[in-house]
Amino acid sequence: MQKLLLAVDRLSTGFGKLCAWTVVLLTALISWEVFSRYALNTPHAWVLDAQIMLYGTLFMTAGAYTLSKNGHVRGDVLYGFFRPRTQAAIDLVLYILFFLPGIVALTWAGWGFAQESLAIREQTFSADALPLYPFKFVIPVAGAVLLLQGLVEIVRCVMCLREGEWPSRDQDVEEVDVDKLKEMVHVKDEDIAALDALGAKNGGRA
Repeated sequence: MQKLLLAVDRLSTGFGKLCAWTVVLLTALISWEVFSRYALNTPHAWVLDAQIMLYGTLFMTAGAYTLSKNGHVRGDVLYGFFRPRTQAAIDLVLYILFFLPGIVALTWAGWGFAQESLAIREQTFSADALPLYPFKFVIPVAGAVLLLQGLVEIVRCVMCLREGEWPSRDQDVEEVDVDKLKEMVHVKDEDIAALDALGAKNGGRA
């Protein structure tokens, strides 16, 4: 079971990293349009629509990746002080009551929107129209991947309730661990305190 959970984590991670390249495309597109508009005096009406679709793709496809890393913001400041079983019980209830209905509705409705958009070959409302239906298909795809990751998180909650501790998850980008950084550069807290004292002393003399 753990291998399956980690496999889904890696799927969500790969999907998120792949879609993260839209940042590069978005940056290049905006830079090119700024140059074209102000240096060449040739603006393009379709660029704004393209920017919105690229940003929308990035925003929607980041959900599964963030959930796989347990990176979504929690509003409950007391949550971190609870025991793992209590955390799992809270998460399980919230996943069932709010997450599953919302994401299932998003995926289902998004598939309908995408099919309707494809049927009429929907385009953007601008002088230089772009096809809109490819972007509409991002909605159900992102919803489906997020739903799959959510089911994995529900399984993790059940496992935590049984075993009393959270199962491991696939690791990726993390915030800087200050203690590990100190070990890497062989710096001790006493050394930092001595440098701070020396700096304060020199500053006082100045």
